[in-house]
Amino acid sequence: MYKILANTIFLGKDVHFLPECHSTNDIALNLVRQKRALEGSIVICDHQSKGKGQRGNSWSSQAGQNLTFSLILRPDFMDITEQFYLNMAISNSLKQMLQDYVPTIEVKWPNDLVVPGYGKIGGILIENTFSGKEWEFAVVGIGLNVNQVDFESNRASSIKLITGSEINLEELFRLLITQIEQGYIQLKKGKWKEIKQEYLMNLYRKEIWANYSSNGEQFEGKIVGISADGKLKIELKNAEIAVFGLKEISFL
Repeated sequence: MYKILANTIFLGKDVHFLPECHSTNDIALNLVRQKRALEGSIVICDHQSKGKGQRGNSWSSQAGQNLTFSLILRPDFMDITEQFYLNMAISNSLKQMLQDYVPTIEVKWPNDLVVPGYGKIGGILIENTFSGKEWEFAVVGIGLNVNQVDFESNRASSIKLITGSEINLEELFRLLITQIEQGYIQLKKGKWKEIKQEYLMNLYRKEIWANYSSNGEQFEGKIVGISADGKLKIELKNAEIAVFGLKEISFL
């Protein structure tokens, strides 16, 4: 049972715990639509049966083994063109906390958590609601493989598989929420340059030549940065810089 957090300012003061659900993001979005959402509310589920990932992918998680939860935030201090800074702030916070368990963890653009040599251990899915041109709410869904050891995909891993240690889920949840709140406060304070620098410093494959595919064609490239709107900037072999959106490129 996940309780209201005492050591945070506003995150986790309203916690909705469900033993089982389809998707914590869907439940959080329903709270927003029903005008029942408070900034800092959290929906957490012990077994998420139809979790959502980027590109319309699913997020599979065994009951009682992992963390699957959604945060409700109200980033109305930002312009809707600046959405990726929220993504970077959340990614940085997760990286900072989890590196105490797995020092080699990196952020794979746009918002996966990977450990080179092992695979993906977590991901973030942000779904937004708007009122006209104003940003109303952001629902930040987070899935983290903690104690699960069996996966259908050989590209997935977990903290336990990497470290060999069983992790207390409630303690890890408390530490993550505390760190995420600090990252969000940094965003509110306008520390955007620092947030982007940290994101780039921890970016998977940055300044490394690797293989990718786009529009059915494979090519070799080197990640060199992120555009203002969060697109991936890759240097090609001819020294040209190409820019790719979420559904325009695949990592090979």
